Amino acid sequence: MRILKRIAMITVVVIVGFVLLIAGSIAVDVVMGSQRIKVVSNTTIPGQKGSPDVRAFVAYPEGKGPFPAVIMIHEFYGLNESIVGKAKGLAEKGYVVVAPDTFRGSTTSWIPRAIYQVITNKPKQVNQDLDAVYAWIVSQPKIAVDRVGILGFCYGGRTSLAYSLHNDHLAATVIFYGSPETDAEILKALPGPVLGIFGGADNSIPIKSVNAFEASLNKAGIPNEITIYKGQPHAFVTDIESIRSGGIQAKAWTQMLQFLEKNLKRREVTYDTGTAISYSPPFNWGYYLVLAYEHAFGTASHLH
Repeated sequence: MRILKRIAMITVVVIVGFVLLIAGSIAVDVVMGSQRIKVVSNTTIPGQKGSPDVRAFVAYPEGKGPFPAVIMIHEFYGLNESIVGKAKGLAEKGYVVVAPDTFRGSTTSWIPRAIYQVITNKPKQVNQDLDAVYAWIVSQPKIAVDRVGILGFCYGGRTSLAYSLHNDHLAATVIFYGSPETDAEILKALPGPVLGIFGGADNSIPIKSVNAFEASLNKAGIPNEITIYKGQPHAFVTDIESIRSGGIQAKAWTQMLQFLEKNLKRREVTYDTGTAISYSPPFNWGYYLVLAYEHAFGTASHLH
């Protein structure tokens, strides 16, 4: 009995120590990274209804416009150089790209803090900040207000879907390996077509979930293009340099450009939009724990 008590005590001490270590590492990263957002942003967007201003990186194409616009949402790491590079690359194709900081000044490369950022920035708060971003976008003379879309990567993919359910003025939604919604009754509120790009070797988003997402979009009557890239891990579209080097990243990026060309730039078809809904699902601990493993040790770890 004494041995069992001792083992139990040691286990508790180890767990508590591990928790304190993680908490301490997050605190250190907060202090060390306090100026990171200033480095990767170039625009301050006024907040709404008493909310703080939103920092963002904004990239403009050459010419007078009016141009279609894309809100580009970062991964769970936060706004960083990878997103800035992709925003610049997309702007070169004729879009005004607004990449906002949805974590209110927080960005990191440390996975525990990345998860902490998602936990502490609730979907309602994120949507409120994106409302400010959208209001700013449609006030800009260089932007065609009826051709605004949203796209995101990982956490940003899920956030893009959630914001499209919240804002029925968006013209198109692009999801790069974001956790999907599979309820057709919810998805019917989407205001326009959806492009979903997923990796076949992504352990955080099972293929059956992607297939269920596609089936539910079809049931809801939402035009969609869902593609699973065989053998690809989570977060396989990394940075603009890798995209430009060719291969599967370039293929996925080109698919996105073709989708945006059709649904934003030319807007060949206009759709009867859905009606915005209040959408705030509970935090999915299982998904984010698997996601953390994918980035730290799994199929996506070699991409960092």
